[in-house]
Amino acid sequence: MTAPVKHIWAALLVVYVVWGSTYLGIKIAVETMPPLLAGGSRFLTAGVLLATVLAIRRKSLRISRRELGASAIAGGLLLGLGVGLVHVAETRIDSSVAAMIAGTVPLQIILMRLTAGESPARATRLSTFAGLTGLGLVVAPGLGASSTALGLAVMISATMFWSTGSFLSTRLSLPRDPFVATAYEMTFGGLFLVFAALVFGELGELTSATFALDSVLAWLYLVVMGSLVGFTAYAWLLRVAPISLVVTHQYVNPLVAIALGMLFLGERPSAWSLAGALVVIAAVYIAIRAEMGSGLPRSPKRNVEDLTPMTQPASAAPTGTPEGQTA
Repeated sequence: MTAPVKHIWAALLVVYVVWGSTYLGIKIAVETMPPLLAGGSRFLTAGVLLATVLAIRRKSLRISRRELGASAIAGGLLLGLGVGLVHVAETRIDSSVAAMIAGTVPLQIILMRLTAGESPARATRLSTFAGLTGLGLVVAPGLGASSTALGLAVMISATMFWSTGSFLSTRLSLPRDPFVATAYEMTFGGLFLVFAALVFGELGELTSATFALDSVLAWLYLVVMGSLVGFTAYAWLLRVAPISLVVTHQYVNPLVAIALGMLFLGERPSAWSLAGALVVIAAVYIAIRAEMGSGLPRSPKRNVEDLTPMTQPASAAPTGTPEGQTA
């Protein structure tokens, strides 16, 4: 560790609580706001705010055409099709269930690595298949209701887009500065979602009821705390703390989301869903331990990218581990 321990744990607590709470924030925001428009305006606002801060700090926002194209692809997959569909899914499923499903993202990426011919540790492979079995337990109770089943399908699709974007991001020429990359990715992701909102006629759904106080406050929370404060804490942790400590958020965030959903929204996940969530969290824990112990993944860039939470901008990841990042 290259920073005071109390500062590291304070930042880690921010990542635990803030990123775990984004599922609750999304659920409240989309109660009255059209989901695509809520997500698109969120990321556009956060992207502009971050770019403004970088400009004030005299950070260069100039990037090459290749980096611009890579940012558009990453932003579209990760934030547009990934997080955007989370907003849509949470109009039909509980925030806690969405978080449980999102918890399988690291396992999905490991499965993609296997398909691509890589050879993760045996414990990693076994934990991946166990975790995906846990996913089945999570979604099974909701398959009886058509609305819920559709929401589950959308949420699973969201995780698949996020996993694909994460997997491909390690092969894209993204801007080396993680904050610059994030500003572009959030902007492109926001534009993608706003365009989709226009296509699906969400502007016609806007009424005075759309901007209910609770939804607006939740939206502001997602912009400021989820996209800016949370990411800043995460990016700082990647520089000063062991990656094995930083990635513990992967099995803490779902627990936070489940607890907040039960406390504030009265959500009551079924016993099967909770059992599945525990299987997924345990599988992620074992996979992370196996990856760290075996030295895999071999590319330090993928080490962070594979473990980036799905409700947040993931551009810290493509630039590498703390040793490989640039400020």
